[in-house]
Amino acid sequence: MAVISTLKCLAPKFNLLKNGASSNYLRGSITNPPVNPLQLLRNMSGHHNMTIKPSRWQWNRFKDFVHFYLMLGLIPSTLFVLYVNLFIGPAKLAEIPEGYIPEAYEYHSHPITRWMAKNMTRSYQQEYEMMCHHIYEEEYKQKLRFAEARINEKMRESQDTQTYYYEPVSTRYQKFTRQAKEDTIENTSTN
Repeated sequence: MAVISTLKCLAPKFNLLKNGASSNYLRGSITNPPVNPLQLLRNMSGHHNMTIKPSRWQWNRFKDFVHFYLMLGLIPSTLFVLYVNLFIGPAKLAEIPEGYIPEAYEYHSHPITRWMAKNMTRSYQQEYEMMCHHIYEEEYKQKLRFAEARINEKMRESQDTQTYYYEPVSTRYQKFTRQAKEDTIENTSTN
């Protein structure tokens, strides 16, 4: 407090420089003030208003997450592709040894494409065999439907068989109940 009161007393005698003021004001001494004795120490008249706006926190957070996860995937994959292209490189053509049958994925030149063809896709032979199996299954179902239609036709002609609406009844539980009834009668009867 003493320092502030001392500075207040000395304020009319001294000309304090503002921030960024030039050295022209230093011409006068402490006893001989400069020409302009009414110099403002602070400018407080800006009338800056705080405008109320919607928050951008969610948008900024979304952008941060997008950039983070993009970079989390892009940087390692870019480094991996760069490493593969610089140090491994594309495959070169060579003669196939006798007795060796190359796999379908070995015909791709780039190592990444070769790996994808080997581990992530099916070969042409596998696709062909899967299609043949699908055709076989459909033909088998067609033959079963045709045989079922012939059997139903024969059953309709003769009308002497049990068809789909007939459900045989199991007598297992009736045997148990009959046995329990006989045991009860035996135990309760008096002779």
